[in-house]
Amino acid sequence: MIRILFFIFTLVGINHLIFAATDLGAYDFKSPEQELRFRELTSELRCLVCQNQSLADSHADLAGDMRREVYQQMVKGLSDQEIVDFLVDRYGDFVLFRPPVQWNTYLLWFGPGLLFLFGFGVFIVTMRKRNQMLTPTLSDSEHQRMAKILEDED
Repeated sequence: MIRILFFIFTLVGINHLIFAATDLGAYDFKSPEQELRFRELTSELRCLVCQNQSLADSHADLAGDMRREVYQQMVKGLSDQEIVDFLVDRYGDFVLFRPPVQWNTYLLWFGPGLLFLFGFGVFIVTMRKRNQMLTPTLSDSEHQRMAKILEDED
């Protein structure tokens, strides 16, 4: 069983490396720095089809088109920020793995924290109510009887 899993993982890894190598081979980089810049840019941008993969990791056709667009923009001499701005204008903030903090992304950025605080508040209120329900309350006659029992024990 372990040999089969090892074989499968090896094949998947080799397939991924071959695909990545052939995809990068399609572009003619002038320097290793330009190739590194391309890799960094495509790893920071999200594939719109796969959504949880970067452009560098995605095998979708749209991701290939977007990688070509990034490469063409780099060849034109645009800066990284200009390329990102171009893609955001074209595809929206969703193309970014780290969208900016602005009015339309407040829920995305602060929603988990607010949800946690709300849940913690509900937990505290529930525990207090439960504690009050478990704590017995004595009537006046029961208090007097309890006091009498305690006096008798002394």
